[in-house]
Amino acid sequence: MTGRFVVVGVGADGWASLSRSARDELARARVIYGSARQLDLVPSDVAADRRAWRSPMSEHLADLVATSVDDVHVLASGDPMFHGIGSSLVRMAGSERVTVFPSPSSVSLAAARLRWDLAASTVVSLVTAPVETVRLHLADGARLLILSKDGTTPALVADLLCGLGFGASTITVLANLGAHDERRVTGRADEWNDGSPALNVIALECVGPAVPRAPGLPDAEFANDGQITKQPIRALTVSALAPAEGRLLWDVGAGSGSIGIEWLRQLRTGRVIAFESDPGRAATVARNARRHGVGDRLEVRSGAPDAFACAPTPDTVFIGGGMTAEVLAAVWSALADGGRLVANAVTLETERLLVDAAAAHGGDLIRVSIDRAAPLGRSTAWRPALPIVQWNVVKGEATA
Repeated sequence: MTGRFVVVGVGADGWASLSRSARDELARARVIYGSARQLDLVPSDVAADRRAWRSPMSEHLADLVATSVDDVHVLASGDPMFHGIGSSLVRMAGSERVTVFPSPSSVSLAAARLRWDLAASTVVSLVTAPVETVRLHLADGARLLILSKDGTTPALVADLLCGLGFGASTITVLANLGAHDERRVTGRADEWNDGSPALNVIALECVGPAVPRAPGLPDAEFANDGQITKQPIRALTVSALAPAEGRLLWDVGAGSGSIGIEWLRQLRTGRVIAFESDPGRAATVARNARRHGVGDRLEVRSGAPDAFACAPTPDTVFIGGGMTAEVLAAVWSALADGGRLVANAVTLETERLLVDAAAAHGGDLIRVSIDRAAPLGRSTAWRPALPIVQWNVVKGEATA
């Protein structure tokens, strides 16, 4: 296909927001696609055939990319490359077929209205993600710019903040940015009761507890039935898994999902597939992931090791519960060259599997024992937990 896509970002003030070059592009267009609201912003003297997106828009866009042989002009809101259709078109059609004429994005306008340093603010999109996603970015003193799904989003964010000890945070809702009826409402999260227009951006100035980013959250932060990697070992294990952006982790025998969730908390773009055969625990993994704001990046599957065959190739693997020789062999086979495998063993049987695997493939074996101080009558004594044997190996590295 040889058709070129010209994407023009339009502000809420319509034609007046466009540069001369963007206007010239639309003036020469034969066909313009956009939402009904966007198409109404184009003056009547532009002679192009105007076509509104059919639902679902994603399917319509995919059909257009697959069949277009002539130039097509597309309207977008604000900056098409910021959570917009421009990014989708580049992904589908290739960058060489896409030209973009941007207008200021909603967060650029919000930062300008508030006099915020945009580079020092965190942008969070709730257009498709659950409201719990905000939790991942909360910290005392942080500034967040949140893209709302609709007019109900500010109240949902306020409820979340109150439940996490951030009720004193300041919420500013900026609605219809750039339009003649632009509106701003400010208030505390624990006093929020304002209804909001559908098109809005939430500016959040966080006031609340210090939130640690390092792995090793308290065990009580995860719903569990006792099948959980305990806090000190979890911190050690997540560090050993070496979280890196854009990577896919398999969490095999996920239990409560604590390892995969803490791994994702270190990243903006990582993904996890959690393999858990017990239906109750699988539901707990998904619930814990949503609660910690990473539910949109964690998928739960059952049926290991058979399910490995239809899962995407992992960059990193953790094996916790349910380790057998079959699971270990299947994971090693599936792991990409250069990928990392970390496995924890508690029993003599699983420890023996790791010793044999290390002899065959190399890597590092460590044994970790944690003692905690606990009452012993009127005194205090050390209570040892079960020791953990951990194997950490990168596939393809020379055998030690």
